Amino acid sequence: MAELIAVFLFVGVIAYSLLAGADFGAGFWDLVAGGVRRGREPRALIDSSLAPVWEANHTWLIYCLVILWSGFPKAFAAMTTTLYLPLGLAALGIVLRGAGFAFRKTSLRTDEQRVYGAAFALSSVVTPYCFGSIAGALASGRVPAQGHGDAITSWLNPSSVLGGVLAVLTCAYLAATYLTVAARRCEEWQLLRYFRDRALAAGAVTGAVSIAGVFILRADAPRLFHHLSHRSLPLALLAAVCGLLGLALLRAERTRGLREIAAAAVALIVCGWGVSQYPYLLGTHLSVQDAAAPHATLGVLVGVACVAAVVILPSLVLLFRLAGRGRIGDQPPRRTS
Repeated sequence: MAELIAVFLFVGVIAYSLLAGADFGAGFWDLVAGGVRRGREPRALIDSSLAPVWEANHTWLIYCLVILWSGFPKAFAAMTTTLYLPLGLAALGIVLRGAGFAFRKTSLRTDEQRVYGAAFALSSVVTPYCFGSIAGALASGRVPAQGHGDAITSWLNPSSVLGGVLAVLTCAYLAATYLTVAARRCEEWQLLRYFRDRALAAGAVTGAVSIAGVFILRADAPRLFHHLSHRSLPLALLAAVCGLLGLALLRAERTRGLREIAAAAVALIVCGWGVSQYPYLLGTHLSVQDAAAPHATLGVLVGVACVAAVVILPSLVLLFRLAGRGRIGDQPPRRTS
């Protein structure tokens, strides 16, 4: 039962990585889009793509938190009493990001739009970095099972910095890829090339950092490195193949299946991390069985998760299908010249 709950939890982690990850990455490209005039059209496409789904994307975070504190209260307590700084910064970033995105669309004055846009964009970088640093802290075993670990070094260390940087880069790659497909759907050919070039750059940089990160993990997180190079090696190789195939499709401006391949590459990376950590929730200690709640609680949690899947998943699928077809949300402004 505990392993089943762990699978449910990790499904939520993967979904959040793919959906909210692209959400955060769109904010990254908003940040680097340039001034008001130069960045108007990229930001219009970002806004029209995010508006229908950005709140739904973050339901997966609530799902993960509920599963974690209900199914594995010991792990939840250890994480929150040690990593409260990056968790607090991530929560603040999500709030500021949502407020900035909402108020920017309704503000009439340019200076107000710039303030709200800056809050949206900067939070879109800080938040995934914090989540990535938390993953690095867990992977390197810096969260003690009894909690109350070092509040600074637990998330400011080589593995956490690597995790934070990779999280930001991966989000940027996903967002640029999804936006390339969105530009093709809207027949915005200049925007298609704009985001295609950025997806290629983000994918190449992510691959380079991942290769360099192998040496960091070997020195700072030897258990994770060992399992990544043995138990999780097939997943890592499949992720590399999907990444290369995605870059090839981007270079050829072929968007059919592009989102799915990019998502598969990221999902395989996240799966590799999970498989490498198993059976420990805190990287090197506190197994799934030891951290699990009483059996009765786990049974109720399985039932609730199944009911939620039946009730909520169809609505989310419908939402994303309608958004993908351009049935809801504002369309980006068409060029007149």
